[in-house]
Amino acid sequence: MLSHPTVDRLRELGLIGMVHALEEQRRQPDSNDLGFDDRLAMLVDREVLERDNKRLKARLRFAGLRQVAAPEDVDYRAHRGLDRAMFQRLAQGEWIERQQNLLITGPTGVGKTWLACALGQRACRDNRSVLYQRVPRMLEGLGLARGDGRYARMLKSLARVQVLILDDWGLTPLTAEQRRDLLEIIDDRHGRTSTIVTSQLPVDNWHAHIGDPTIADAVLDRLVHSAHRLELRGESLRKLRAAKNVKLDEATAN
Repeated sequence: MLSHPTVDRLRELGLIGMVHALEEQRRQPDSNDLGFDDRLAMLVDREVLERDNKRLKARLRFAGLRQVAAPEDVDYRAHRGLDRAMFQRLAQGEWIERQQNLLITGPTGVGKTWLACALGQRACRDNRSVLYQRVPRMLEGLGLARGDGRYARMLKSLARVQVLILDDWGLTPLTAEQRRDLLEIIDDRHGRTSTIVTSQLPVDNWHAHIGDPTIADAVLDRLVHSAHRLELRGESLRKLRAAKNVKLDEATAN
């Protein structure tokens, strides 16, 4: 008799997980055999799960990961020099607890962005804040933000996220202003948070890419010395998969 008012009250309180669990119990006659404590525990567990899922969706939405990826889906059969044991340790997230960095380098198409996003997704699942940024677009955005008063706020947002993914590092030349912006970002995060960098350039070439020796020394000292490295190699996985699909299409046609 009180079931409908109770459901309404639960909805008003925002306890949607409990609502769903209560409705499921009402549809399952066996639930009547459970004691009050057991049924209440099931309601509470469902509410906790619902809230955890909601928070995870919010973290993933904020992260804006470029690829839908997860560590459990990594293809270790691909010949690209990926150390399975190391990657699985990275997925555990201890390096994030230690405010260390991760550098993923290798030629185009070997899965650098995908792997970075997989680690970002795992960090979101572990209740950590994550943000994905392509370096060229981020630096352009900072330039625009400087002109309309959002610069300090944008730097603060980049500084406080627990895992910042900087994709396509070294893809375009840097202006003097962009070098200084890069130093601000890396300096703000040094020793406080973790950064994942993906780049086609070997780390040894980063100093020359940054250009200004003084700024390059400062950036790399903060970024590289406390970093783990995944140095990938091999042919583009996209190219190999495309060739495989062509062969399949040819075989089907024949």
